[in-house]
Amino acid sequence: MAQPAGPAAACRAQGTGRQPYSNGPVQNQMMHSSDAQGYNPAVPGSYSHQKVPPHQPSGQYNYSGSPNVSQFNSYQGPGQTLNRPPVAPLSGSPVQQTGPVPQVPPPALQNSAAISSAGSFPSGAGPPMLSNWQYSQSALSHPAGTPTSHLAHGTGTGSAQPSPSLSGNTNPPGSYQYAASPGGPSLQNSYMKPGSAPPPVTQPLTPLHPPRPPLGPPPVGGPPLIRPSTLTAGPPNAQPLLNSAANQEGDATSAASDGSAVQNSYDAIEGGGLMATPHPSPAPPNLKMNRNVGYSYPALPPGYQNTSPPGAPGMQASALQYPDGSKHFHQPPLGTNHLTASMGSLSLQQEGLRPVNLLQERNILPTTILQAPVPNLHEDIQKLNCNPELFRCTLTNIPQTQALLNKAKLPLGLLLHPFKDLSQLPVVTSSTIVRCRSCRTYINPFVSFLDQRRWKCNLCYRVNDVPEEFMYNPVTRVYGEPHKRPEVQNATIEFMAPSEYMLRPPQPPVYLFVFDVSHNAIETGYLNTVCKTLLDNLDLLPGNTRTKIGFITFDSTIHFYSLQEGLSQPQMLIVSDIEDVFIPMPENLLVNLNENKELIQDLLRTLPQMFTKSLETQSALGPALQAAFKLMSPTGGRISVFQTQLPSVGMGALKSREEPNQRATAKEIHLTPSTDFYKKLALDCSGQQVAVDLFLLSGQYSDLASLGCISRYSAGSVYYYQSYHHKHNPVQVEKLQKELKRYLTRKIGFEAVMRIRCTKGLSIHTFHGNFFVRSTDLLSLPNVNPDAGYAVQMSVEESLTDMQVVSFQSALLYTSSKGERRIRVHTMCLPVVTTLSDVYAGADVQAITGLLANMAVDRSVSATLSDARDALVNAVIDSLSAYRSSVLSIQQPGLMAPSSLRLFPLYVLALLKQKAFQTGTNARLDERIFTMCQVKNQPLVYLMLMTHPSLYRVDNLTDEGALNINDRTIPQPPILQLSVEKLSRDGAYLMDAGSVMFLWIGKSCGQSFISQVLGVPNYGSIPQNMTHLPELETAESIRTIAFISWLREQRPFFPILYIIKDDSPLKSSFLQNMIEDRTESALSYYEFLLHIQQQVNK
Repeated sequence: MAQPAGPAAACRAQGTGRQPYSNGPVQNQMMHSSDAQGYNPAVPGSYSHQKVPPHQPSGQYNYSGSPNVSQFNSYQGPGQTLNRPPVAPLSGSPVQQTGPVPQVPPPALQNSAAISSAGSFPSGAGPPMLSNWQYSQSALSHPAGTPTSHLAHGTGTGSAQPSPSLSGNTNPPGSYQYAASPGGPSLQNSYMKPGSAPPPVTQPLTPLHPPRPPLGPPPVGGPPLIRPSTLTAGPPNAQPLLNSAANQEGDATSAASDGSAVQNSYDAIEGGGLMATPHPSPAPPNLKMNRNVGYSYPALPPGYQNTSPPGAPGMQASALQYPDGSKHFHQPPLGTNHLTASMGSLSLQQEGLRPVNLLQERNILPTTILQAPVPNLHEDIQKLNCNPELFRCTLTNIPQTQALLNKAKLPLGLLLHPFKDLSQLPVVTSSTIVRCRSCRTYINPFVSFLDQRRWKCNLCYRVNDVPEEFMYNPVTRVYGEPHKRPEVQNATIEFMAPSEYMLRPPQPPVYLFVFDVSHNAIETGYLNTVCKTLLDNLDLLPGNTRTKIGFITFDSTIHFYSLQEGLSQPQMLIVSDIEDVFIPMPENLLVNLNENKELIQDLLRTLPQMFTKSLETQSALGPALQAAFKLMSPTGGRISVFQTQLPSVGMGALKSREEPNQRATAKEIHLTPSTDFYKKLALDCSGQQVAVDLFLLSGQYSDLASLGCISRYSAGSVYYYQSYHHKHNPVQVEKLQKELKRYLTRKIGFEAVMRIRCTKGLSIHTFHGNFFVRSTDLLSLPNVNPDAGYAVQMSVEESLTDMQVVSFQSALLYTSSKGERRIRVHTMCLPVVTTLSDVYAGADVQAITGLLANMAVDRSVSATLSDARDALVNAVIDSLSAYRSSVLSIQQPGLMAPSSLRLFPLYVLALLKQKAFQTGTNARLDERIFTMCQVKNQPLVYLMLMTHPSLYRVDNLTDEGALNINDRTIPQPPILQLSVEKLSRDGAYLMDAGSVMFLWIGKSCGQSFISQVLGVPNYGSIPQNMTHLPELETAESIRTIAFISWLREQRPFFPILYIIKDDSPLKSSFLQNMIEDRTESALSYYEFLLHIQQQVNK
């Protein structure tokens, strides 16, 4: 790979100590070896590609209602192919795991999908290669004849993962590898196309348990007998499962296909993805621990050892205390059959079913923020349930069968905000993290204690022993009350992970900043803002004494900055050979922040002036990212890239694909990437625990559809500042400053993985968000941030007979910026119902809208924008048709909806008018793509605000009903419908659209508001481009500013406030958000309801 040092390969050194470099001598073999990428060396090169047969269209559904309108392929019923790439081979050729694989499946398979270990492939079996957005077809196993619902399933946003990802992060022997376990904070702001799990493949299993008794009072006596079962014969070409160590914590190695020992993937550390075995196995000899790895628990830590149970020291759980060997704990009943103490919840559910005639009841929008529905559970259970801001389900009553779910025509899925900033978070430090021996579920408030020594898992129903240490409650300092431990009293909890949750020492926080310094970039003035903000917040970067930082700048060449101790000023090293990028002086480019702070501050002060006279217009973004990846690979960390134009030279160069005149025609909208370079590089980054965050500050088309892949698949985030310019668009400067400060100072989790588990019988089949699916159900998140949301789609794989409740658990394993390995766990419990009316009564309309929006983005990319729009409309038609035909006892004229879904048509209409899905020429292509990115990566609360803004009248604010927060009084005006009908010329109205706010001043607005809030004498004096309210010493001004500040504080991004009048150019943007009024591209709300009614009544 080394080339003679010629003019192209020469490297010019500037600054102190000029040193020429050429590609030969400095080249680092590790940087260029495919084995160093964290992928199985059996796969040649970093990326192997094979031809893939052309895309085969998925089948469409025909059903009564609206046969002529297309549906979501992503909604899937029995027999329909999953319209997404699998991450593992399909049912005909399951990947055989060479790592720890159970010989016996656990009582509860979390998901019967084919298993793909992050280990390596058996000899001769390479991973399947799939090109971008190539969807394979595989039928789901469901009982024949069950009615299909195109709302049941959906396509994953992720395209097929290339081979490297399939083999997981198997580094060569000796290389460190991060352990990953699903339990931890939510992922860093990731804006990546969600990857997809492979289609579920139903494996017939001999049951491990006799039929489960219904949850309720615990059974008397010992646990049920467990008989080992064997897998039924698989496909003819399936190889027998290897007889290897059980999948358990601490088992950090597995045999590679070539016989060499390689570090096993996160799957082994987290344990229990799809098949974990109940059989313990000895710990590998090289692991030093104070306990046997697996299922025997350690002795009590020193602080607990003097505490002996009542009776003789060291005695077993004895018959002296409990003659029958068991002590029964009173637990409240869980399900809907035990509602005597919970009639409040029941009345809420009945309210959800009340029929509403949408054509007659026009004022259906609540005047306060819509809250999530309360599940119909016993109050003692509900008060322990997970906060819906963190974890919520589209249906708070889970249908007992897939047939019932299909009949309801509603999507089943979860929406998560797992790493959200929390004011209160119980953190448990213990050498014993109690988990189910079969499915590896973390103990939680919804398990049942059969007696003092045994607990039953609420996901797979296995009976587990209570470890000795767990008998002592450190909070109450009482022995013998395991059911009162914090782990069993909190649905959200964080564990300090012991050493067996690590495959290498926790990585240091490493931050690399990559700046575009072409002529176009310098012209925008962004570098001044970014460098100043970074200077101001350098001491607030999350980290510790190990924090490292580095800088790269680029135009048509790449510039590195040596920050070696002892230098009087930073040294700039220019690499002009962008075809074969190498790293000069790698040891001095990423330096310790505390030890080199003065040099770093010096560089940040001089950087904005260094390129002011540059006439270089080219942009070598691809080579700069390759260099950044090589620099970061040894440690992992975060790359922050600032780009202002279309990359034009080197790898990853792009050409413009936007034609403004054709923005409206669906066929011409380029929503797919034009190259797979950025996706491939992102997968390389993910394999080395590197996430890339992209800041795009551009006035011209920059092909965000292609560039966004670098963040989407590496669990990064995308920020977009359209037409950023420090002089021509100064309001964007403040937005960048505020958002960059939040970005730099918010908490961050490194080398994270997340897994979502659910009760046996339910299965997860599609993921949405920014991440990479490492094995069928393990999400790889090199960075996780508190502002990122995720969604998953689910199906009912086996009938939930005899179950009163089901549970869902997300676990996020991450390394904190202080170098601690932590696991954040959220658990949610929901009731199971058997009637269609109960399913509708518990529908969560906001969660349904959020999940449909994610599915519609996928549909836009895999099919067309018009298909996605049709599918959204059909989702409303189908559900209201099913409600009308199957639930309403008396047929009434009009458009009837259950109260729980009364806002469904309004929210879907709002989605159709949102920039991601609207038709017409208003939206620039990059703007549309960015909105789609936000849909995939925003937590639900921000997504809903962006979709359906809130409108308030603010010229008459009072303290009545106000909130009092930190000695501030925050007025709470009622929310108004989004229609011009609600505007009065003598008022002032604030529209909060999430990332932007509009304050519209009516022509006849009261003089007192104009003078006491706006600080101008009259309406005509209001400036045309006013974006700030003056802080005046008047009651009106204080109230208005307090209200706007309070709204802004509740989100991680900074909404610009535009103050507009009737003749303002921005008035059209304000009116565009009036969802209930007609626009050039969409019907009014009333017209939309008439259209829905016409289809429902067919």
